[in-house]
Amino acid sequence: MAFWIASSPHNHKQSETSALMRLVIYATIPGICAQVYFFGWGNLVHIALATITALVAEFFVLSLRDKGIKKQLFDGSAILTAVLLGISLPAIAPWWISVIGSLFAIVVVKQLYGGLGHNPFNPAMAAYVMLLISFPVQMTSWLPPLSLMQIDLNFANTLSAIFTGYTAEGYSIEQLRMHIDGFTMATPLDTVKTNITLGMTVIESMDSPVIGDNFGIGWEWMNAAFLLGGLVLMAKKAIHWATPVSFLASLFICSLIAFLLSPDSSASTMFHWFNGACMLGAFFILTDPVSGATSTKGRLVIGALAGLIVYIIRKFGGYPDAVAFAVLLCNMAAPLIDQYTRPRTYGHQLETK
Repeated sequence: MAFWIASSPHNHKQSETSALMRLVIYATIPGICAQVYFFGWGNLVHIALATITALVAEFFVLSLRDKGIKKQLFDGSAILTAVLLGISLPAIAPWWISVIGSLFAIVVVKQLYGGLGHNPFNPAMAAYVMLLISFPVQMTSWLPPLSLMQIDLNFANTLSAIFTGYTAEGYSIEQLRMHIDGFTMATPLDTVKTNITLGMTVIESMDSPVIGDNFGIGWEWMNAAFLLGGLVLMAKKAIHWATPVSFLASLFICSLIAFLLSPDSSASTMFHWFNGACMLGAFFILTDPVSGATSTKGRLVIGALAGLIVYIIRKFGGYPDAVAFAVLLCNMAAPLIDQYTRPRTYGHQLETK
């Protein structure tokens, strides 16, 4: 059975919406498991906090709007938004980050515009960008993989770090991010970007402990797991193939051209594919049927544009990753793209003067 949701004013059965949301949530499980295995329990804690906040916020807003609470509260859309936001946050970000982000996603981005089917922006990514701009220190406190940490980050220490800023033994967030050699570790994308600005080559940057043997310890497996979940969604026809294929092809072509022109200052195509939020964005965020394009041509254009934006910001911008920014920019462009790519009504002819 195929599940499709188009933007308003089209009506859709509640059972189909709920089934689609559940399927997408299930498809994130492999990526979440990889995230927990390589980076600890933090993101599960944030997913739980964001989910509780999202459901409570949606309940109160629906109550104020006098809408069908039970029908809309449990359609799965709020939970999916919370899951995507929780996945995207640094594992040991303070607890209030996920609470504020979830409140903003549900109250402002979703319900303020009329609820599911009316929001012009992807709620999870809009909340992520708001948090990144408002709280840059907390939103860039990424942990190194557990295998490179000098401090044991078990579940109790994770809870303590998220709620107090310190582990049970008194270690700070900055100490958790410290490598055994005494330098603060960053994500593979940030490491390579910073090293290139310092005059190092990409090959020299690949010697960093956080890179590992391939493209980034933990990050490559997380992206592979989200790719697996995305392929399941495509096989189940829960998402349209055009957007993720176009996005990945666009990012591949941009990075390949740059690599062929300057291999010393440009990372490989696979490095871009299997780092950051690439596969999460391709299959779980850009494919949002409400805030994206509705025609096949439009989806191809949206995907290609997003891939180009991600590469430009990764290469020349001030942020190491750019999926959230690309998503919001494409959300803004979606209505115009739809206008020029929407199939014409059968028998319609352009007026000629």
